[in-house]
Amino acid sequence: MASASIPIMSEHSTIVYTIRDSLYINLNNRCTLKCAFCPKFNGSWEVHDYDLALTHKPSAEEVIAEIKDPKQYDEVVFCGFGEPTLRLKELIEVAKWVKSEGAMVRVNTDGLANLAHGKNVLPELASCVDSLSVSMNAQNEEIYDKHCLPGLKGSWQGMIDFIKIAPNYIDDITATAINGLEGVDVKVCEEIATRLGVKFRRRELDVVG
Repeated sequence: MASASIPIMSEHSTIVYTIRDSLYINLNNRCTLKCAFCPKFNGSWEVHDYDLALTHKPSAEEVIAEIKDPKQYDEVVFCGFGEPTLRLKELIEVAKWVKSEGAMVRVNTDGLANLAHGKNVLPELASCVDSLSVSMNAQNEEIYDKHCLPGLKGSWQGMIDFIKIAPNYIDDITATAINGLEGVDVKVCEEIATRLGVKFRRRELDVVG
């Protein structure tokens, strides 16, 4: 069960951080979900010893200044403890700059951008994003709502609809689900991903990054 409150943020903001050969962009702490398994709702803002609590929403200019040379990384990934597509304008601006510098861009998302923005954002993402990793998390709405605690009505179906149309805009789409969550059938999640025409990756509970 999620804790009653989020820990107090630190004074320093980690806007970008590296894991292996990838650079991660921590664009946002807000999210359309309040997942019971998310570390930030369970007392920790840390990933690989990086404190991802933001003291402010970084501008596109700030993020670009922090990235410096994106070509030194295998890919630049929009992923933190918040949903990056909620800051779509900044995401697009930074991603276009990264692409102009000759680097690859991936976005890790909950797949609720179309639902949150009330429009199809995939054409905008397609202009500057090479791949999407979409958190499916569960094989049906009941299990999804139990673990992800969505703030938007119809989130599970909205996520499924997003995955279904995403390959029309971006070639490299991967759906993910977490092994170890009660009631989540990872095999069925993979079957859904296959039926929707996208790749699938199994994640492990409590393994972040």
